Amino acid sequence: MSTENTLPTERLDEQAQWLEHYRLNLRISEQGTVVSVGDGIVWISGLPSVAMEDLLLFADGSQAMVFDLNEELIGAVLLHESESLSSGTVVYPSQHTLSVQVGDALLGRVIGPLGQALDGGPEPDCSVRLPLERPSPPIVARDFVEKPLYTGIKVIDTLIPIGKGQRQLLIGDEGLGRSSIALDTVLNQRGKSLNCVYVLIGQKRSTVVNTIEILRSYGALDYTTLVVAEATALPGLQHLAPFAGCAIAEYWMQQGKDTLVVYDDLATHAKTYRELSLLLRRPPGREAYPGDIFSIHARLLERATCLNAAHGGGSMTALPIVETEQGEIAAYIPTNLISITDGQFYLERNLFTAGFRPAIDIAKSVSRIGGKAQHKCIKMEAGQMKLDYLQFLELETFTRFGARLESSMEKAIKRGRILREIFKQERFSPLSIEFQMLWLVAFNDGHFDNCPAENLPAMLDTLNKVLNSSQLTLDSPREEWAQLVSHSLMPGLLP
Repeated sequence: MSTENTLPTERLDEQAQWLEHYRLNLRISEQGTVVSVGDGIVWISGLPSVAMEDLLLFADGSQAMVFDLNEELIGAVLLHESESLSSGTVVYPSQHTLSVQVGDALLGRVIGPLGQALDGGPEPDCSVRLPLERPSPPIVARDFVEKPLYTGIKVIDTLIPIGKGQRQLLIGDEGLGRSSIALDTVLNQRGKSLNCVYVLIGQKRSTVVNTIEILRSYGALDYTTLVVAEATALPGLQHLAPFAGCAIAEYWMQQGKDTLVVYDDLATHAKTYRELSLLLRRPPGREAYPGDIFSIHARLLERATCLNAAHGGGSMTALPIVETEQGEIAAYIPTNLISITDGQFYLERNLFTAGFRPAIDIAKSVSRIGGKAQHKCIKMEAGQMKLDYLQFLELETFTRFGARLESSMEKAIKRGRILREIFKQERFSPLSIEFQMLWLVAFNDGHFDNCPAENLPAMLDTLNKVLNSSQLTLDSPREEWAQLVSHSLMPGLLP
């Protein structure tokens, strides 16, 4: 008998066997009903067994996450809304919480907070999924921050260094270059075996496109994943975006890799959470923010850390960005984030308008951990530089009143002005840490003392070109660095 004739008989036998063993059982499933929907919020009756952050499925294909539990109604935030969603739509519990796919397949991709592709490519093929919300690593799994993370920015790598596993806040008014510093840091990780996650929360599409183009043009998209929730996205997606980016970076950290995650920005995230909370009729607190806004950001940022060798030895460095208004650093959200993080870069408008860029205010900026992770040679050369620079700023104030100064003070002011010119740097031009070491040696040895300000860029460019042809590393003796500086800045070699 042929195969074609036997297959139907086998299938009939299977069906007969299935029917013989089939037993009628009572199946119970919950079902809710939409009461009202609007502004990204949906109120549901029924579903007595659902819990917070459970995923809900609607009969029309919409999705939502449980965000508020009352005696009579359930408040949920919409994650996907169809045009037919209305009052009376049937709702089913999914028995799952939100998760996002993670893995190396996400490198170079632009995805949404739920892992959907936004760059026009195929959906990412990842075999592992992690929940968006999870507890931060316990203390026994953490290690001391001992490895430096170089930003490529002179003023940061020398005076306000940060380490891998640190949480460093970027704070300042709009338009002062906060995102540029974060992008510079991402660009500087090229070739350093460090994966980056850049989260854009509530940004305009033009800002999103510009960020993607910058990363692509400088070759940084190959090791970067962008998680995007545009300003037009549902508030629920904007709220989940930083947690999705954190979960993606956390997976690489658990694999023993170093990661960097940028949250741009958490002020917008806080406003979105305030909007959702007020729509859900939660009692407002200071500046109408809900009382748990501090714990929301603390849960997010506490997941950034450095793991010990027993737990893989990976690290996650967080660069949250927050916007201030009129330089008000004591506002509610900025002070919350300052208390959570391990330091901040404060950008000041007067410095920006005066042409000092990056406009980082040294007096208000601090890194509470990075100095411990700074390379010993850089730390030795930078030594008292920050204190001397702050003293110069105070002395310069007195010169505005025409006060006569001693020769030592005049020398300190002159060196301070030279140092300020050295710290100026164009955006998207990160510099190697070896170059930082080279100009530090040149400055400390007095090679710039009699140099006019307009000649400093040419001298620094000469140092950089000579360094590229040398074999020096940070562990090389200082004498070799000093010899290279003296050879580079000989009168015949300067332009």
